[in-house]
Amino acid sequence: MRKIIGIILLLIIAWGIFTSLQNIHFGENKSKVGKYYNAKGRKQTGASNIVTSVVVQYRSFDTLGEVTVLFLAAIGLGAVLATFQNKNKAKVEEASLILSTGCRFLFPLILIFGAYIFIHGHLSPGGGFQGGAVIASAFLLAYLGCHGKRVSESGSTLAESLSGLTFLILGLVGLAVGGHFFLSNFLPKGQLNNLFSAGIIPIIYIAIGFKVGSELTIIIDHLMEETR
Repeated sequence: MRKIIGIILLLIIAWGIFTSLQNIHFGENKSKVGKYYNAKGRKQTGASNIVTSVVVQYRSFDTLGEVTVLFLAAIGLGAVLATFQNKNKAKVEEASLILSTGCRFLFPLILIFGAYIFIHGHLSPGGGFQGGAVIASAFLLAYLGCHGKRVSESGSTLAESLSGLTFLILGLVGLAVGGHFFLSNFLPKGQLNNLFSAGIIPIIYIAIGFKVGSELTIIIDHLMEETR
């Protein structure tokens, strides 16, 4: 009986996919949204990277939701690990000479590279999420290579809270000044393709970069603590 029901469900799904494909006309671009972004995105936002304009301004609520999901994931993981006691913790082996030496040299370089990514997010491919993930990878390397080193939990929490608060304040100021949450770019846009341009977009990306980097670092810290 289960096999028959499974076959019927597969047939229904296959029929739905087939009918959906019949209504799609490949090669025809009927969306006016993409054309609008390409035509007016740079002028309205001042960002040369049109993806940045979409993510941080036109679809800023999506970005706010993504940051919120990551924040809830960090809280949820901390709550789960707080109630879970690993009685059979494995012994942590010392890092090799290559890994410990590479940790000392690469750690500051990775932090600089991550900061570069989200600072230049309005000019080139990249942004807050990518830069924050790179920064978190530096702390992961520190955990693996620099034995005994731990990030300050209070410092990570403070950075995460301040960056998230900055993100929300920028949206609220835009709502008060221009009547739109995040869509009101109330700072001077400057000259296109310059570092100091695009109004509030670089500030938003810096806030997102610190927030994502801090949250991922907190997650790494919780997971590494369980193995000690």
